[in-house]
Amino acid sequence: MHLYKRTKNGPWWFDLSIDGTRIRQSAGTKDRREAEELAAKVASDYWRQKKLGERPAVTWETAVVHWLKQNQHLRSLETVKQRLRWLTGQLKGTPVREIGRERIADLIQAKLETGVVGATVNRHMAALSVILHHAHREGWIDAVPPIRKLPEGGSRLTWLTKPQAHRLLDELPAHLRQMARFALATGLRESNVRLLEWAQVDLERAIAWIHADQAKGKKVISVPLNADALAVLAEQRAERRPYVFTYQGQPVSRIYNHAWQKACRRAGLDGLRFHDLRHTWASWHVQAGTPLPVLQQLGGWASYQMVLRYAHLGRDHIAAYADNLGTLRHIYGTVPKKKTEAEASVPLSDLVAWDGIEPPTQGFSILCSTD
Repeated sequence: MHLYKRTKNGPWWFDLSIDGTRIRQSAGTKDRREAEELAAKVASDYWRQKKLGERPAVTWETAVVHWLKQNQHLRSLETVKQRLRWLTGQLKGTPVREIGRERIADLIQAKLETGVVGATVNRHMAALSVILHHAHREGWIDAVPPIRKLPEGGSRLTWLTKPQAHRLLDELPAHLRQMARFALATGLRESNVRLLEWAQVDLERAIAWIHADQAKGKKVISVPLNADALAVLAEQRAERRPYVFTYQGQPVSRIYNHAWQKACRRAGLDGLRFHDLRHTWASWHVQAGTPLPVLQQLGGWASYQMVLRYAHLGRDHIAAYADNLGTLRHIYGTVPKKKTEAEASVPLSDLVAWDGIEPPTQGFSILCSTD
């Protein structure tokens, strides 16, 4: 075994060979004794795996990095990373094979103590489940422990009023403000705004499009551009880069960051997510009278059920039917005029046909054939 440093003030590295296999890696410490202990442990673990068939003691963070390298294509990767960061803070250095029922229960309790609701805990536990299933497929654990799912109450739809939207835009830094304006004008999801390219925009026809592999529903979305959206694009055109929205010349990797959260707090909208701008866009459409089937097409929803979440914000499509049941005003208000004796004495036979309430069917015949 050989210990050495690559730089004067850097960590120790070790270089060892076991049964013809060379292992060379950083010890991650400047303490020589700690580096020697780690090298001895690595050598012992490798020998036991090779000679005794033991599974490798893969740590949580190693499993996370391994999974991330294989899943860079995921549209929701940034969201998953946020949850994995919190989990890594709780599980750093823990072998994945030691994450069992009790440890998972502790994680659930720790997340609840941060003041979040059950739905948020479930999303973090879903990220935990993803890594554990990956570890199982790789042969690092024998089985995936069960993860308890907390009950989720019906959450309220979060949307902004026009004054609230103006307050938010006033507080956001320039690059986030432009993306927020565009989202409020088009209803696009966060990833579709962040990664929108000029090649997906036709200013002359006032239309943009989201490719099928970028859309949640795996179908191409056509995005009509209104005056607000075109105004944002006109301002962004000066950037002359492949992506419409950039920060310091690079595409924006994450919108829900510290700058976003601080701006929301200053605007009195603490906890607002970027996705809530999509809810806001849809809510404003319904309040303005946009029919729900049209809204479904504009928003690229695959299911009409998703659009029905906004139905309570509009009344025009149902208001005409509200009076179909008549009135009960005589109970609390004006007593209706009583019918005269002559009006009240009309025999039932004059009101109902002799053959009942349902009229007879005329000219109905059955054609049959023995061919």
